[in-house]
Amino acid sequence: MHSKQNDIALWVETHARLFAQGKQLAHGQWDPPERPKVTADAPKALIFSPHPDDECIIAGLPLRLLKQSQFQVINVAVTQGSNRDRQAARLEELRAACHYMGFGLITLDERGLESVHAKRRSADPESWERDVRKIAAILEEQAPKVIFLPHEHDWNSTHIGVHWLVMDALSHWKGASEVVVVLTEYWGAMDHPNWMVASDSQDVAEMVAGTSFHVGEVTRNPFHLVQPAWMLDNMRRGSELVGGQGQEAPDFNFATLYRACRWRQGGLEPLWPGGKQLSLDASPTEALEMASQAG
Repeated sequence: MHSKQNDIALWVETHARLFAQGKQLAHGQWDPPERPKVTADAPKALIFSPHPDDECIIAGLPLRLLKQSQFQVINVAVTQGSNRDRQAARLEELRAACHYMGFGLITLDERGLESVHAKRRSADPESWERDVRKIAAILEEQAPKVIFLPHEHDWNSTHIGVHWLVMDALSHWKGASEVVVVLTEYWGAMDHPNWMVASDSQDVAEMVAGTSFHVGEVTRNPFHLVQPAWMLDNMRRGSELVGGQGQEAPDFNFATLYRACRWRQGGLEPLWPGGKQLSLDASPTEALEMASQAG
């Protein structure tokens, strides 16, 4: 007699087998996908990445801005990691990853900024302010329409440090009130995301492939292979955290959770009341424009 429990065991074993097979995939040996032509005067989205690889991990919405709305998506490499022996190699891996993803790249100093931690913000305000001014200068020069940065409880000390670094820089930038500030998560989940952005299988595959260009990191820990599972779980969380308690799951598989905000009176406020879902066929810029007009 056939056991339905055997079906479940087979399904779980298939997950394990696919993960093992993924470890045999090449790292960073993929040709860049065809991207839409982006004009020099196209609106810009800046990703303030704590480490090389974050630009690919949180790229659900940036990729859609690039593909659907022809944004210039530019990664700002705030650091090149804390291991000085790996910083040069990580920069080369980052360049290859950004080329694959179709993202521009801005680097800071020869090795990236160092010790970007909230502790230095209070312990050494003078050196912290110098770094804040560097970020503010990038904002002034690039004049982005959208910026991405980690939320303030993203666990990793550099992720949290980058949050406060960019927040402090926003207070120096005259255009801060015009930009959409999108908070991201990875190490620490947000309590109150307000935007669940769907990704199709092709975008997820590109995020996995892009992350694989960070060869030294994914060799140490193949976190790129759990990207699809993480994005499946985002859909589980987002269906209720964003959609509302007790709501049904949406009809897409993969999602990234964000908190979309605007800068008001020295801080961030949600771009809209409640939560929104961005389905696969919806326009991200139309959603942002409608929210800005409503605000």
